[in-house]
Amino acid sequence: MEKQAFQDSILRNFTGADGRLKSIPSQKKKKLVILEHMVAKLDPSKTYNEKEVNEFIKQFHDDFCTIRREFVINGYVNRENSIYSVNDKEEWNKWQDL
Repeated sequence: MEKQAFQDSILRNFTGADGRLKSIPSQKKKKLVILEHMVAKLDPSKTYNEKEVNEFIKQFHDDFCTIRREFVINGYVNRENSIYSVNDKEEWNKWQDL
C-alpha cells in the first residue's frame, strides 16, 4: 500500500468526523501515524508548558498523559523543566521506517 494511502486509512479508521481519536492504536506503526498527525498541528517555533500540551492533546483524546509520554518517547517533542518544544522532523520516530 502506498504510504499516503496507508496514512489516510489509519486516520480514517482511528479518528471521528470531529477529528478526535476513537482509540489509541496499539500497533506502533499506526500509533506513530496518529502521533505525527497530532504533533504537526503544534507550532514548532513556540514552547509550551505542560498544561498547554495537555489542553492541546485533550482536543484529540482524554488520555493526555499517555499521548504526552508517547510524544516524548518517540522524539516528537523535547521536555526540559516541564517546558515542551517540537523537535526537528529528523528526530521523530518515523512510521515509514517500520
